[in-house]
Amino acid sequence: MLFGHPIGLFILFLTEMWERFSFYGMRALLVLYMTQYLIHAAQSGADIVGFNSLQVALEWIFGPLAIQPLASQIYGLYTGFVYFTPLFGGIIADRFLGQRKTVVIGGVLMAVGHFMMAFEAYFLIALMLLILGNGCFKPNISTQVGNLYSIGDPRRDGAFTIFYMGINLGAFFAPLVCGTLGQRYGWHYGFGAAGVGMVIGLIIYLAGQKYLADDRFSQSHRMEMESDPLTKEEWRAIGGLMVLAVVNIVFWAVYEQQGNTLQLFADQRADWDIFGWEMPSTWFQSLNPAFIFLLAPLIGGMSAKRTDKANGDSSIRKMAFGAMMLGASFLVLIVAITGLESKEKISFLWLALCTLIYTIGELYLSPVGLSLVTKVSPAKAVSTVMGLWFLSTFFGNYLAGYIGTFYSSMSHTDFFLLLTVLGVGTGVVIFLIQHLLEKSIVRSMK
Repeated sequence: MLFGHPIGLFILFLTEMWERFSFYGMRALLVLYMTQYLIHAAQSGADIVGFNSLQVALEWIFGPLAIQPLASQIYGLYTGFVYFTPLFGGIIADRFLGQRKTVVIGGVLMAVGHFMMAFEAYFLIALMLLILGNGCFKPNISTQVGNLYSIGDPRRDGAFTIFYMGINLGAFFAPLVCGTLGQRYGWHYGFGAAGVGMVIGLIIYLAGQKYLADDRFSQSHRMEMESDPLTKEEWRAIGGLMVLAVVNIVFWAVYEQQGNTLQLFADQRADWDIFGWEMPSTWFQSLNPAFIFLLAPLIGGMSAKRTDKANGDSSIRKMAFGAMMLGASFLVLIVAITGLESKEKISFLWLALCTLIYTIGELYLSPVGLSLVTKVSPAKAVSTVMGLWFLSTFFGNYLAGYIGTFYSSMSHTDFFLLLTVLGVGTGVVIFLIQHLLEKSIVRSMK
């Protein structure tokens, strides 16, 4: 035990921290890399496997795409499919390999993908390996956190908050290291550093196997688990989770602008000069995980005091509040740019305040949702349900890319107003369907 939790939690914490370092390090550079280098190189005749075919396919659907909308579409496809493949990774773990082996396979695929990003010719192949690897890794590392605790253990929510802090500790350092290397010394150095991070995470995971819980299907007789069909109550609970996941699509579409249009805004419209030193604009993406790391213990503690352990309806209310906070955060940027010329810059502190507000919203939605999935899901299908839950992030990330295509054609004020309406509207919808969700999700927890 360590700080009242199994040592396995901290093995998973460190593994996820380094995996997220690799993911967010690459993401911090992705849109800037495409808009400032890769797409120009492709249009100048550089041999990038499959790129011309992808551009033709996208323009066949959406019409001619300038550099920024094209980069936004590719960003949306990549970050979207990263959260589509966990459904299949969950099925593979639940039915065939178990969580541990599937995580290792995912880690290896992602490490190879990150190193391949250092070679522009293999850009799309690298993205495909990262997508497949994340599909194996993502649902099964989260599921293993829940496996460490028995049903009804009050430490479970706290464990997911600690785990979420690990995610964001890696995400904090990623732009500082990978972003700085990429912007100051060369894109490929940044991508290579992301690959090193993934290898470190994989080594920690393999070294800490003895501290992890058994794979979920190995905790009882596998044949017995496979032969028992899901009950009506279990199907009802899964259905309630899926309704909530569908509503969350819009939340993620707005939230994921931070790696897309908000990174472009930070690069073009924010003043990063501090006493004569120009801070790399990719450091903007360290603000969100830094705030999460600082605020997660405070918000987690406050929530624990107010939550009745026997009821889950407070989880649904938290998620509604989180979505509304996300939408409200963009009002800060609207205030900041009102009255300014289109190329005038604002202090990076305005971006910091916006990020602080939507970070609070994220903490009331994302870790709460992960915990809810592990509480409600049938033991025999928990990784599969986790994969289904991540489908909302898939659709949300792709929608983020589509919404991002309007960034160049709308005024920044109108664009941020659109994000405000979408975020707040999502919270309102969750509030309105709260009682419907209580009948399915909360009843299964009693």
